[in-house]
Amino acid sequence: MTALWFETALLPQGWSEGVRISHADGIISLVETAAAPSPGDERHAIGLPGLGNLHSHAFQRGMAGLAETRGASADDFWTWREVMYRFVDRLSPEDVRAIAAQAFAEMLESGFTRVGEFHYLHHDLDGSPYGDPAEMVASIAEAARQSGIGLTLLPVFYAHGGFGGQPPGAAQRRFLYDIEGFANLVGASRKALGHLSDAVVGIAPHSLRAATAEELAAILPLAHAGPVHIHVAEQLREVDDCLQWSGQRPVDWLLDRASVDHRWCLIHATHMTNEETRRLAATGAVAGLCPITEANLGDGVFPAEAYLAAGGRFGVGSDSNVLIDAPEELRLLEYGQRLANRRRGVLVSTGQPSVGARLFNGALAGGMQALAAAGGIMPGAPLDLVSLNAAHPALAGRRGDLLLDAWIFAARRGAVDSVWRRGRQVVADGRHIATHEISSAFRAVVARILSE
Repeated sequence: MTALWFETALLPQGWSEGVRISHADGIISLVETAAAPSPGDERHAIGLPGLGNLHSHAFQRGMAGLAETRGASADDFWTWREVMYRFVDRLSPEDVRAIAAQAFAEMLESGFTRVGEFHYLHHDLDGSPYGDPAEMVASIAEAARQSGIGLTLLPVFYAHGGFGGQPPGAAQRRFLYDIEGFANLVGASRKALGHLSDAVVGIAPHSLRAATAEELAAILPLAHAGPVHIHVAEQLREVDDCLQWSGQRPVDWLLDRASVDHRWCLIHATHMTNEETRRLAATGAVAGLCPITEANLGDGVFPAEAYLAAGGRFGVGSDSNVLIDAPEELRLLEYGQRLANRRRGVLVSTGQPSVGARLFNGALAGGMQALAAAGGIMPGAPLDLVSLNAAHPALAGRRGDLLLDAWIFAARRGAVDSVWRRGRQVVADGRHIATHEISSAFRAVVARILSE
């Protein structure tokens, strides 16, 4: 293959026709428009830049659907968490590799080409450290290599079980680090990812429940210039507990005490006042939204209309991986606003009346910012591309932004036919090229775990 040629493709300046994309070592070297295909070019109909999945707990793909049976009391995030704790108690590094590879392959099939892995499963079954602190990280790295997805690793600092430094519970034993141990983990993680061509390492204080103010200040320098991600204000109980502990709501507390800027990604931030919403938007940080998981857990609805009106940046993530589907994340983001506001076409702007285009372009920019990676079809960016199937019924007769509207709101599965990650084709005819090997290993691991 000398180049990829598309009948139409979404470039940073908008849709263009006859787009020819040349690359060297997986990096885009030249983008030509109104160009005829050359002999040897691989030809496709509709080209999009790959999206960034800014928040994933890959191992949770293995427990998808296991928390949908109601217990004796009302179910919520906290009862779901107990199911997660029981599942995580059984996982070896090889189990994590197999489950993560499946999750990453499904991400690629849906149009995500890079993932931010919020990685907090660090230790052995009894909570004792592995000889190599990056033992589990190496499993994630191998899953990324096998699937081909771009990886931004976010090792998680987790030290406490509640606000104000409360002691952790026994079920959290595999997650825990002190400051010194976490510094060793971050260093070992950078070495473990050295063989991946463009991997990024940041840090992730798990939440204000899991790190004290002093610990948060101590670990932030470990990020160097990399990204910083944190869960915040996902649940009303979390907000209430923070108020009881500190007299402030979580987002206000964080913005008052940390230099939150463009390197930061606040995951969920679901429950904010108008003032918190305005303050977060003004920082240049990214709100990491996970609509499928937030709906699955009954979290609530992020104030997206007000946040975007204030200039806020956002991206989307698959979080619990209960269902991995890039356009579904965007669709639910808009549908949640429609239900809350009781009107249509909420997340648009004066200059961008297409809901699909506003969602896609916003998630592309914010996702790549949060993952500290280049994105888009332009010279110097990795050749991370998605091809849509022009024969899909939902795309019939569409051009320009109507293609995004149709893909996000009307296409179901099957609209993505090919995906390239750093110049290598990893999805063909809608399936990952290693789907048999990856899914066979995944099925064997999950079947064994559920039989124990």
